[in-house]
Amino acid sequence: MNKAITDGLVFTPPEFASGLNVWSSQDGLAGQDTYANAANAAFVPADADFSGCLELEKTTATQKLRYMGQTPILPGCYLRITVKVKAMSGNLMDVRIAGWAGDSADNHVPGLVEVGPSVTLTSYGEVVTVSAIVGTGVRSGVDMQWGSAPVYGHFGLDLTGPTGGVIRIDDFQIEDITSAFLRDMMDWVDVKDYGAIGDGVTDDQAAFEAADTAANGRRVLISAGTYYLADHVTFENPVRFEGTVAMPVAKRLVLRKNFDLPTYINAFGDEELAIKKALQTLLNYSDHESLDMCGRRVELTAPVDVQAAVANRDTFESRRVLHNGQFNIIAGPAWDADVVTSTATYSAADPKTLTAVANVANIKVGSLVEGAGVGREVYVRAVNIGAGTVTLNHALYGAAGTQTYTFKRFKYALDFGGFVKMSRFELDQIELLCNGDASGVMLPMDGRMFQIRNSSISRPKDRGITSAGIGCQDIHIDGNQFLSNEMGLRAQDRTTVMLNVNKNDAKIRNNQVHRFAHFAVIGGTGTIMTGNHWYQGDNETAGLRTAGVVFTSRTVNSIVDGNYVDNAFIEMTNEHDANPDLVSGYSFGGLTITDNVFMASDAANWFSWIVITPYGTGHSIDGLTITGNSFRAVAGTITRADRVDTTHADLDYWSFRNILFDGNTFHGVNERVQSPTTVEFSQNSNATTWKVPFAPHLPFGGLARRVTAIVADGQITSGTATRVDVMPYSERTKGANFDEVWLNWPAACRGKVQVTARVDRPL
Repeated sequence: MNKAITDGLVFTPPEFASGLNVWSSQDGLAGQDTYANAANAAFVPADADFSGCLELEKTTATQKLRYMGQTPILPGCYLRITVKVKAMSGNLMDVRIAGWAGDSADNHVPGLVEVGPSVTLTSYGEVVTVSAIVGTGVRSGVDMQWGSAPVYGHFGLDLTGPTGGVIRIDDFQIEDITSAFLRDMMDWVDVKDYGAIGDGVTDDQAAFEAADTAANGRRVLISAGTYYLADHVTFENPVRFEGTVAMPVAKRLVLRKNFDLPTYINAFGDEELAIKKALQTLLNYSDHESLDMCGRRVELTAPVDVQAAVANRDTFESRRVLHNGQFNIIAGPAWDADVVTSTATYSAADPKTLTAVANVANIKVGSLVEGAGVGREVYVRAVNIGAGTVTLNHALYGAAGTQTYTFKRFKYALDFGGFVKMSRFELDQIELLCNGDASGVMLPMDGRMFQIRNSSISRPKDRGITSAGIGCQDIHIDGNQFLSNEMGLRAQDRTTVMLNVNKNDAKIRNNQVHRFAHFAVIGGTGTIMTGNHWYQGDNETAGLRTAGVVFTSRTVNSIVDGNYVDNAFIEMTNEHDANPDLVSGYSFGGLTITDNVFMASDAANWFSWIVITPYGTGHSIDGLTITGNSFRAVAGTITRADRVDTTHADLDYWSFRNILFDGNTFHGVNERVQSPTTVEFSQNSNATTWKVPFAPHLPFGGLARRVTAIVADGQITSGTATRVDVMPYSERTKGANFDEVWLNWPAACRGKVQVTARVDRPL
């Protein structure tokens, strides 16, 4: 690069022959004294060594000579100032190139080196060359390193040493020698050429910005060093880091042309800091919708608190994606759960609030709540220290009064819990290697459309994906693999929950889930679960099995379709109900379970794949469809596919409505269930009342509540072998367990019939 050639700039001052009125005896400023008509200065037109020169007598301790024209100082440009001198008579002196630095307001820029190396004249008549280099960058060989503040200089000589000597000075030469430092053929510019120091202390922000401006499409090189940036810096051009940067937590480094994690790792020299700074930029409108990890593996020694990393906002509702990378957890105390035990008071009148909470200031938002009468996956959504209250994400089914609770704040590899509201954030092709030391992902407290897809969470310590608030609204969990840290434990000994959902419209599709205590605890409605395979078996003989999916809303309005339910069951409960006894409203229902493969191997014979667990009295089933499923047990048989868990209460079987349990297949299941179900009954002796048993075929051990068809299978004959052509009338809910249908004939008869009955009242 040579600005005299490329931009036509003139750096060299005019010859002395043009007049001495542009040569100052001071700093070169307008209005200062010049050497025109000075008693100690004269132009010599002819000299044996110089074709015209200035003869100057030294009369002061530091005799100055400055060109009054403004020589431009350009970022990244280096100038060499050269002059030839010779001593003529009198005392021999010292000579050095010197200058005066001016800024854009024509003010002097203080604190700079404004002189070059000094040369001592040792003989008369000897031609001596004196030179110095001035430039903006801190580079070896630059005598006057001026940085980016000066925009011009007044250059010339200083004569120091004894007075009384006479010297002749040839015409000055100022040339652009930037090519000695940075040639035009290079496709990069170096921040050091624009004044960056790189000592880790000096603020290099202005130099970075100047280099980026000058790059104009070329790459900016951050050469070796540590550069402190006191404020936000945005690069509009590509950047390459040999050195590293340091910034305050709240300040952002925006790399618009290479916004990816490897570049941020190079920039900050630390993987954990880099992911935080990159996410900070992603969530501050960096002109990018996604952060590409480029397949990099990041070693995490502590949770990534995403909101704390962003620092300047706690809400964000534009689509952003983190994708294509791996996080590997390094064991250490930073992953230990924060556990607090406190007494608190609960009332069903305020179902999601604990009051009079002792030690409330130490309870962390996002903590799991444990205690008597507390259902699964109840978390702290908010803490009010002043009021001494804790807000919960769910009500408690049986905790009225004052008792002791335990609050456990698990540590998550990616923790979004600090966001008051975040919508449309996506994790795509992300692998979390939790290694049994950390949990996976904590969702924001509020928001919609959080997505985790094509990813893997392996061996989470306590939880896989946790929602402590309602940031799970319309969550999408698609195409992931989830592997438990409790593979070798018996099913009943596992404690890890892969996923919980508190709000509506979750889409959980095509995931593979291995050996958790529960795959999903779903507290919302409108859930669609399809194409998943969850496996929760163990190596026990006649082993116990746990719920794979738990629905905790009574009327779930959800679909479970086309899944592989392997050694686990689907459970419907109302454990998140502050008043678990049904007084009014809907009871269990709104669930469609279709076209799934249900498998059990070496399970206890009382195991069932579909279980209803009422936590209070008065509940029934209203609206349940279970069709087209395959139920199969191997390495042993099970009694039946469906069951009511009466640990807390039983169902009101007299109130069943709208149940369709049909079109399913059963293998290794002793009691096959159907409703409507058709029983083939043979009466081998004459009787006026035929008692047709429907147990054990009615779903959930229910009652024979409706008769929908009676068909004679062959002749019905009387005692005299006479054909009976009349129809009987039926009576439902007969027998000791109300699971028989009685057919009443006008006269004693015998024969075979097909009787169809329902466990419910359909309308």
